[in-house]
Amino acid sequence: MSNAALDCEPLLVFDTTVLHHFALADRLDVLADLIVGRRAATTAVVLDELRTSARREPALTAALKLAWIDVIALDTITEIRCFSDWVRRIGADRRDVGEASVFAAAEIHGGTAVTDDRIATKVGRAYGLEVHGTIWLLADRCRSGRLTEVNAGAIIDALRETQHRLPCTGAEFPSYARKAGLLQIGRPPYIPGPTRPPTIHQV
Repeated sequence: MSNAALDCEPLLVFDTTVLHHFALADRLDVLADLIVGRRAATTAVVLDELRTSARREPALTAALKLAWIDVIALDTITEIRCFSDWVRRIGADRRDVGEASVFAAAEIHGGTAVTDDRIATKVGRAYGLEVHGTIWLLADRCRSGRLTEVNAGAIIDALRETQHRLPCTGAEFPSYARKAGLLQIGRPPYIPGPTRPPTIHQV
């Protein structure tokens, strides 16, 4: 995948957790519908994590061959340095490395990181990165009229059946999303967190 292609369109970079649970719930086709009109990507690190987990959970193999998601290798000097910075910020545990790679890819290519890990989300936003999760994706489609709140709730419940830790149930989704400002047209969602520190890498 060329950097030029990444830089010319809105980009969503998905972490392991999101792809993992959509695959287990057999809802990868739904995820593809949720991002229509945007470019989707993940990283080689994330695919390695999914490949390892697929030995125990064969359903995850579906997430390894998605035609609609590009793979960012993070193999340039700038990308490697940025990846190293995010590993230091988030942590060096095995499950943190995938998120660090996603955050590096999103920073370098001007994209939005998509993760449902609350701790990683707080760290990313503290450093000025745009980070959102599954609830944000669902609310965005509800706001545009492409998805009903009832259907969004059904997706949430299907994901929660795979032990995905989401902040609300399907029934709670409308009130949760409204409280967060995610369903109000013309109003940006409230994103708590520290102010943005200086950006380390400018590309």
